Amino acid sequence: MAVRKIIKIDEDKCNGCGQCVDACVESALKIVDGKAKVIKDSFCDGLGACIGECPEGALTIVERDVPEFDEEAVKEHMKKAGHEQQMHHEHHHAHEGMSCPSAAPKILKREERCECESMKMDSRDAVSELGHWPIQIKLVQENAPFLRGKDLIVLADCAAVAYPNLHGRFLKGKAVVMGCPKFDDSEFYLKRLKGIIQNSGIKSISVVNMEVPCCFGLHRLVQQAVEETGGRIPYKQHVIAIAGELLE
Repeated sequence: MAVRKIIKIDEDKCNGCGQCVDACVESALKIVDGKAKVIKDSFCDGLGACIGECPEGALTIVERDVPEFDEEAVKEHMKKAGHEQQMHHEHHHAHEGMSCPSAAPKILKREERCECESMKMDSRDAVSELGHWPIQIKLVQENAPFLRGKDLIVLADCAAVAYPNLHGRFLKGKAVVMGCPKFDDSEFYLKRLKGIIQNSGIKSISVVNMEVPCCFGLHRLVQQAVEETGGRIPYKQHVIAIAGELLE
């Protein structure tokens, strides 16, 4: 038992729609007698990917004395339920990243263009605004030189495809890291993001995530990283619709 974050469900508000159940990566939620329930505390990681989908605001994150999150039990539970998904909770991702030749940091030179030129540019002639390499959260080191003095964009993988003006709207003159909170190691993400905030010298941090429930897990990880490092760095969130609109 340990005091940790976990989902709390207000049954008076819950209408049993089941959207939170679909959003829970660990299959820790279930509709029982018309209400959403946490079927076992050790199945819930407390990151709150399900919260953003609840139309009634019935889900919150609280801290209480519960069993530790049991990753192995979750895997077995998902196999039995027929919903086995690939889970990457190995803490050696950082070492793998360092051994990969493609992870060598690079600062990319870009020709300066005025904003009016960028606006007129046809999509077929668009020029990348990416200013460095690598960009995957697992590969970017906490004190990478291209982060210093930059505003940092934390980008959900799918947003890069869904939002057509990503480079002009978000990437120009900024640093970026990207990843997927559903299929990657959330604990590693949190640790790496906290390290970047503390050691890189970034000026601000913004998350760009999709409107789908699981993608809000990235927002919550960034928010948690900001809070746990003192909350001194400016933080924003931007949400992209599946159809490609910026929902602000």
